[in-house]
Amino acid sequence: MLEDFPIQAEKYFWGDDLNQLNWQDHHRYITQTLLEKADTEAIAWLFKQSSKDQLLNELEILKLSPKSRNFWQIYLS
Repeated sequence: MLEDFPIQAEKYFWGDDLNQLNWQDHHRYITQTLLEKADTEAIAWLFKQSSKDQLLNELEILKLSPKSRNFWQIYLS
């Protein structure tokens, strides 16, 4: 289970068993989902889990839409 995971962010993982989802094993999936779809509260939680530099370094391997990738590239730079 994700520690301190905002209840409002659970809606982005509606098809997943949140009891099985954990940061250590699923951080890329969680990051990718939140960067693509999340609101500011969920993004704030994500920034507590990873630094902006870490997120910027992972952008190339995450499956994001071109629009989202471009936004986060600019925002995190």
